[in-house]
Amino acid sequence: MQIRRGREADLPQVLALIKELAEYERASQEVTNTLADMQRDGFGPDPIFKFFVAEEETAGTILGIALYYTAYSTWKGRMLYLEDLVVTEQLRGTGLGKRLFDAVVAEARHTGAYRMRWQVLEWNEPAIGFYRKVGAELDPEWFNGTLSHEQLQAYSCDATIEALVRASSPY
Repeated sequence: MQIRRGREADLPQVLALIKELAEYERASQEVTNTLADMQRDGFGPDPIFKFFVAEEETAGTILGIALYYTAYSTWKGRMLYLEDLVVTEQLRGTGLGKRLFDAVVAEARHTGAYRMRWQVLEWNEPAIGFYRKVGAELDPEWFNGTLSHEQLQAYSCDATIEALVRASSPY
């Protein structure tokens, strides 16, 4: 099993693992991401995410991923956000997740990040145990805020702000 940086050709298998994770987290209906979206967002003119894969070298099968992106903390500066760490069900508990996590930690250090963050569901005891084992702090103090796609579309922005963003946006 090798850990390597993700490539565009990996995306179909990556999306399949994302859907496997969504099923495990009892939210398979929530996945709206597509292969085309991932190609644009990871390998287009303005990539916004990167990933590592755990690949079975002989078969070329991807059995785990760690997808991350650079974020910014006003208090700390550059940080990496680990969006998802996924290991296919049959290989969970084998150390593969730790190797993927190590790759993201090494990337955070290499890029000069001052912090690395991620989320874990409160009922996901195996993941919580893993993060505690690596010495991570799990902060019960902060709530996660989200606006869904529908809420973003329905939100009423100031017209001047909306015009400013449209005029200065590369999208």
